[in-house]
Amino acid sequence: MALNSINTNSSALIALQNLSSTQMDLQETQNIISTGKKINSAKDNGAVWSISQTMQGKVDALDAVQDSLNRAQSTIDVAMSAGQQVSDLLTQMKAKALAASDTSLDSTSRTALNEDFKSLRDQISKVVSNADFNGVNMVKSGGTTVYALANDSGSAKLTVAAEDLSLNSANVTITATSSFNSATTASAFLATLDTSLTAVNTALTKLGTGSNALADHLKFVKNLQNSLTTGISNLVDADMAAESAKLQALQTKQQLGVQALSIANQSTSAMLSLFR
Repeated sequence: MALNSINTNSSALIALQNLSSTQMDLQETQNIISTGKKINSAKDNGAVWSISQTMQGKVDALDAVQDSLNRAQSTIDVAMSAGQQVSDLLTQMKAKALAASDTSLDSTSRTALNEDFKSLRDQISKVVSNADFNGVNMVKSGGTTVYALANDSGSAKLTVAAEDLSLNSANVTITATSSFNSATTASAFLATLDTSLTAVNTALTKLGTGSNALADHLKFVKNLQNSLTTGISNLVDADMAAESAKLQALQTKQQLGVQALSIANQSTSAMLSLFR
């Protein structure tokens, strides 16, 4: 190519190429600053983007795990509340039976104690039948065992078994017709009520242990989710201070490129002076 050609301006071509490259870099930097991410799509870095997407999928799935654990905890909390009420009612029933076992008590007073005893007995049935959370009852006859998700794939679950606290069950041996009409029959209920109280309190302990296990796992899941979120940030988030400095440099470079292109475009017109 001739050194001074009016057909081809190599300086302008080079200046234009450099300016185009600068503008592409500037556009990329502006995109990074506007999104706050250095990896916005697979074309930025396919391997890193794929890893971040997989990790983000785990983070999103752990939201469902947390929801499952929270629901299970709420169900157990309702069951425990009912169980504590049943325990209190049994304690009151024992007090009524103990008072009625006094042989010196008159029949009118014993009858009144029996009415209180039956009222407390019936209240147990009401408490147990109404201990529902989202349609799940863990303490009624044939109650529902609670299962909660333990990981993001659903392959592991935490289980808390139901505890039957209904009347005439393994835990509460008092029947729906239990009552007394003498000091002897009242006294006979004392051992039964003691056994039921022990069984109910044991059932409550099991429910409490299950609730604590769910709470501990929920804490672990939250920490895991936070760690994954931080890991994703380390992979794809931009260093905004560095990008800001880069933006300033590219804007300056762009201005210089425009000037260089302008100078290169003027070089051919300078050759006109040779023909004057």
